[in-house]
Amino acid sequence: MAEGAIIDGHAVAAAVRERVVAEVAGLRAAGVSPGLATVLVGDDPASHLYVRMKRKACEEVGIEPFHHELPGHTAQGDLVALLEELNADPRVSGILLQLPLPEHIDAGAMTATILPDKDIDGLSPVNAGLLAQGGAGFAPCTPLGVMELLAHAGVELEGARAVVLGRSRLVGKPLAQLLLAANATVTQCHSRTRDLAAICREADVLVAAVGRPGTVTADMVPEGAVVIDVGTNRTDAGLVGDVDFDAVRAKAGAITPVPGGVGPMTIAMLLANTVRAAAGG
Repeated sequence: MAEGAIIDGHAVAAAVRERVVAEVAGLRAAGVSPGLATVLVGDDPASHLYVRMKRKACEEVGIEPFHHELPGHTAQGDLVALLEELNADPRVSGILLQLPLPEHIDAGAMTATILPDKDIDGLSPVNAGLLAQGGAGFAPCTPLGVMELLAHAGVELEGARAVVLGRSRLVGKPLAQLLLAANATVTQCHSRTRDLAAICREADVLVAAVGRPGTVTADMVPEGAVVIDVGTNRTDAGLVGDVDFDAVRAKAGAITPVPGGVGPMTIAMLLANTVRAAAGG
């Protein structure tokens, strides 16, 4: 039996970036300069790396980066003041507040402070509500990236059975809403789901986003299913996903690798959301 096709996130992300470059050029010709404000609180090494990557990506496509770095002991009120300042700044098309935040700061309250039309991470209550109701707000970048990968791979979602493992507000929940909007029949699973393997075996599209290596094994995947691995787990063997890749690929019709699958899409869709915000939504 042939192995499943690899869905190349690097190639799809490159195509999205090319599209963004053209859109930025069009906006600049019309007198609009897209700008992304990144806000980093504390000294988490991974967060610093992610923000550097996002700023570099902005520069590469012509989006002006505005970076704000605050110490870990910053008071919540001071962060609110900065976010409100960025809300009012006409140079700033989108605001990205890097998570996680220090424990003394309420992340939900902070994302709610960002204006919905500058919330390019799609985490504000307004944008989450618009997504749930089928509105035209911003969706989180990783789920948008998954949808872009599925579209690029030619996966027919209308009428398909989609199973999403995970219910985080950053990935699982918004992805389920996006799949529903594409007319898939969606089952959302989590740590309390009974007989998880049996549910997964009914999937045409199976998305793993639980943050636990080896969660999805070959016996959970039906022949020919499309498997999207959102997991990024650092282990002694390196970066791995939530899917037992080699074993599952032998059964899947198509599959994303880790690294090189969903990961590159997150920043690409961040750029796309920023340009959309600059264009007025």
